[in-house]
Amino acid sequence: MTSLSARVVAYASVREFVPLYGLYALLFEDHGLDTRSISSLFVLWSVVAFVSEVPSGAWADTVSRRGLLFGSGALLTAAFTMWLVWPGYWGFALGFVLWGISESMKSGTFEALVYDELAARGCEHRYAAIMGYANAGEMTCVFVAILTAAPLFELGGYALVGWVSVAITVVDIALVGTLPAAPKVEEADEIAGRGDTVLVRYMSSLRAGTSEIRTDRVVRRSVVLAAALLACLAFDEYFALLARESGAETGLVPVLVALTAVGQVVGAATAGRTATMSGRTMGAVVIVGSALIAGGALAGGIAGFTAIGVGYGALHNTAIVAEARLQDTMSGRARATVSSVVGLTSEVLSVAVFAAYAIGSLWLPMAALVAVTVLPLVGLGVVAPRLLPAARPAGTERER
Repeated sequence: MTSLSARVVAYASVREFVPLYGLYALLFEDHGLDTRSISSLFVLWSVVAFVSEVPSGAWADTVSRRGLLFGSGALLTAAFTMWLVWPGYWGFALGFVLWGISESMKSGTFEALVYDELAARGCEHRYAAIMGYANAGEMTCVFVAILTAAPLFELGGYALVGWVSVAITVVDIALVGTLPAAPKVEEADEIAGRGDTVLVRYMSSLRAGTSEIRTDRVVRRSVVLAAALLACLAFDEYFALLARESGAETGLVPVLVALTAVGQVVGAATAGRTATMSGRTMGAVVIVGSALIAGGALAGGIAGFTAIGVGYGALHNTAIVAEARLQDTMSGRARATVSSVVGLTSEVLSVAVFAAYAIGSLWLPMAALVAVTVLPLVGLGVVAPRLLPAARPAGTERER
């Protein structure tokens, strides 16, 4: 189990060790894009991701999941390369198209791969803890990478930051080969045994996954909750602009943004301990976290970004717990497909967030926009007790 955890955490973490994350919003702005243009890129990113999300999830229930992760890494490398060789609106747009497809190929695929491997070992109850460690590793690498962006920028500007990021994505592609390849737990495998084509298996997985969401109320509610919580994390794309608006110089911006990553590290690392939280507890955590983000955005500075980090960490923790409950709740016949619907729904909601920023920027400063966009989270906190399935005791099967 230790070996599995290490491999999962290593792959997930290195993928996020991208110094460019701390500066790419400023890269766009310094190449002539305003908030509306930058928001349009984020919308394009999300649209591409949700259009390809469910189809890629069904492929992950049909073909090699590790193969899809290899492809995902290659597209991510190409996306950042595109930004560096064509630093204009259309180059950035093409990079986001590639990144969106890359993320959809990973989303659902990675989670299903890990859960099915744990299921093969009879250790499903460890999923929340392992994914929590993986997410903590991701956020730790984001934190270190963002801090690294400042000295890299001083040494070689955006070019050095970008090419170091590209090199890291190449390393992560190699780490895909270390991941396990447990047998899938879905009907598509049985169809394959009868000699049906890949297309038939693909359509079977797609039908099985979407049918389970339509017909199983518990699964459907779990999908909605997990997707909504993930969508709540979309406005971190504007934290760099928020920091600059509050008066921070370009070199200091990554440091302030890194404070939010610290909160996410703590939130993710403790997911194993909070995996059995009740719906009421989750609702309270979501509401308090939202208030901290809103207050921090209005306050600005180190204190404000520290508050944002705490609130963001709390939301990150609840998102991991909600996704783990979904994995426990679904049948597993088309696990990656169902997981991808979460990604699809969250991307749709993210588009609404980006559109709100694009329109709101005409009248409101960035601090006010962040504070306003977290208000819907209060409503999500209120309904969370109804949407979150009860925790399943270790070693038990869900009753159907």
